[in-house]
Parts: sequence; C-alpha cells; structure tokens
Amino acid sequence: MAIVINGNDLTTALLQPGWTVTADGFGLNTSTTVFKIDVSFDIDAFVVKGNAHPDAAYSYLKLDKWKVSWDTLDIATLTVDYVGIDTAFNSGVRTDPNTSSANGLTTENISTHPNFFALDANFTTGPIAGTSYSQSVLGPLVEIKNPVDYITQVINLNTVIISKKQSYVGNNGSCFESSAGGRFIGFVDPAYPNFYGKTNYLTRTTSYSGVMYSTVLADVQALLALLNSATATNSWGIFELLPAWAPVGVGSGGGNVNLLSQVNVEEFGSLYKIMYEIRYSKVGWHASVYTNI
Repeated sequence: MAIVINGNDLTTALLQPGWTVTADGFGLNTSTTVFKIDVSFDIDAFVVKGNAHPDAAYSYLKLDKWKVSWDTLDIATLTVDYVGIDTAFNSGVRTDPNTSSANGLTTENISTHPNFFALDANFTTGPIAGTSYSQSVLGPLVEIKNPVDYITQVINLNTVIISKKQSYVGNNGSCFESSAGGRFIGFVDPAYPNFYGKTNYLTRTTSYSGVMYSTVLADVQALLALLNSATATNSWGIFELLPAWAPVGVGSGGGNVNLLSQVNVEEFGSLYKIMYEIRYSKVGWHASVYTNI
C-alpha cells in the first residue's frame, strides 16, 4: 500500500498535470497522459484498449498503449498514450490524407518513347524511328515468315531455298524485321552515335505515397476494392487521396493518369491506419487493362 501521510491514497488512478495533446494537422491527435497509482492498483482493468481519455473534451481519444514505472513508497507512475481523430475533421470519422510525391527518372525501352514512331508535340526533332523502312545491309538477316515468299536458287545444279532476308532500316539506323515495322531489332548504324547500340532511355516517373486514419472498417474495405483502379481526378470515390497540386486528367493514350497501386492496413489503437501508393502515367492507364473510374 502506498505510504500516504497527507493527500490522495491512490487507490484510483490520479491524473497528473502537464498531460499533452499533439495534432498532426491532418486530423490525427495523440495524447500522452500520466497517472499516479498505488502498487496494488489493478492496472489491467484500467488500461483496456479503446478506453476513452479521462478529459471529457478529448473523449474521442482512445487508449492505445501504456507503460508503468515503479517508484518508491509503494507508488507507481502509469503513462498512457491515447489516439483519435479530431471531430473537426470529417466529423471524426477519418483524417484527411497526408500525401507526398516522389519524382525522378527510370529506364524504359526506347520503342515506348512517345517520339519513337511519330513526331511528338513536346519534341522539336524526330521521330526517332519513323514509319518508313527500307532494306539495308547494316541490319541482320531475319526470317521470312510466309513460305510462299521463300526464294529458290539453283547452285551447282542443286536447288537452294532461302528463308531469310535482309532487315529494314529507318530513321537514325533503327532496324525492324519488315517494311511494315514489326519487331524492333535495335539501332544498327554507327553513323548515329546517339542511338547506335542503345536500347533504353530515361523517362520521368512520378509516384505518391500517403497515409490516412479511419474509425470504420468500411473505409478499409472500400479502398481495397479500389486497388488497381485509375482516376482522372484526385479522388477515388469519397476518398480525396491526392492534393490539389497533383496532375490529373486523361493521358495521351486514352487512360486515366492516376492509378491506385497499393493499399496496406494496420490497426493503430482503435483506428485503422491506411497506407497507400499511387502511380502517375502521362500516357494513362488504359481501360482495357486497368479499371478506369
């Protein structure tokens, strides 16, 4: 039993002054609260996960975790962390999403370049390969696909069937297997050193990562159902996951530009912590492959 000469006998948890509430600016509030208790106090009955904060003004904060330190005179110090969503944000149901952007360059096959076949408005020269190709000894031999096009020759009284032909070359030494294009073989003309032997280029990549907290399981289920869907806005249903400065719309290839590519969930106190990733494509995520909403 706590040795008390004057004051509280600490048979109930005594809230100490100086407790704090921290707001992250997006609706998530956390509080660290300290209590003094007698060593005989039933801690397990007090620190039930989900119990409300002792101050009525912050009753939306629920118990998350705790620790206890044993003091002298049979007194203990109980430190409790509470978490919750400020009722000023979405009526306390969910926080606003907190999203960051990562931008850089990544390697792509040169044949996917927007300036590869036709001159793109964003480039002053081009196209890189074009669409007009003629046979050239610079490229390798390729298989003749249709047997009716095989060439026969008589050599030393023997008939020889030729099943290969010269490949076709376009702009900058770009090489293809037929006059109509077909398989891109590579750049084969050393007269174009900026392209010769190269197969890839660096292209811009933009991705977003963010987090939001919710009190309801239905939000988790809804976002999981929206995984692999692309939008032309900054929202997926009721969830405005992208900030106003993020590019939106329909890409040059006809698909919506922002794809919800990952959704991870963990329990955080009495809340659901939802972490998500979004991938941006200037071309867009085509509706025949990805769900466009």
